Amino acid sequence: MGADNRGAGSGPRGLPSGVRAKRLIHGVEHKALRPIPDERGYLMEMLRADDAIFRKFGQVYLSVVYPGVVKGWHYHKVQTDYFVIVKGMVKVVLYDDRPDSPTRGEVNEFFMGETNPLLITIPPGVLHGMKAVGAEPGFLVNCPTEPYDYGSPDEYRVDPHDPSVPYDWTAKDG
Repeated sequence: MGADNRGAGSGPRGLPSGVRAKRLIHGVEHKALRPIPDERGYLMEMLRADDAIFRKFGQVYLSVVYPGVVKGWHYHKVQTDYFVIVKGMVKVVLYDDRPDSPTRGEVNEFFMGETNPLLITIPPGVLHGMKAVGAEPGFLVNCPTEPYDYGSPDEYRVDPHDPSVPYDWTAKDG
């Protein structure tokens, strides 16, 4: 029930362009986004109720990450996230630490934003974080499956530099 990983914009191994991974983490899906321009500007659909990857609606919010700042790690036990970067470029990193997952230990890097419009789904239990790349802030729109519960949030944080997560947030060449 995933998005079609083939065709225009796909990178090696059937992964979307701008993704560094040996394989996608189990349950992670993606959808290439297509801006539709005209002389007034452009329109870009992000998520539709009739998309194969759509589960349900909880809320929509905007999160901004400043250059050089890491927002992460965190995960949810119930919520699925639908991430789209609508301004700037952002490195979104996922780490699968779910004990029963067939992709436990996998890391996925998604370079997404204005020059690589993409929607990714992040299933419950997958650690995720983000960092703006370049000199501009990155603007994330998320349409998670659950509304935020201020009394009992479904958000579990891990320090971005925790050594139990095999990822280094410093910039890499190539």
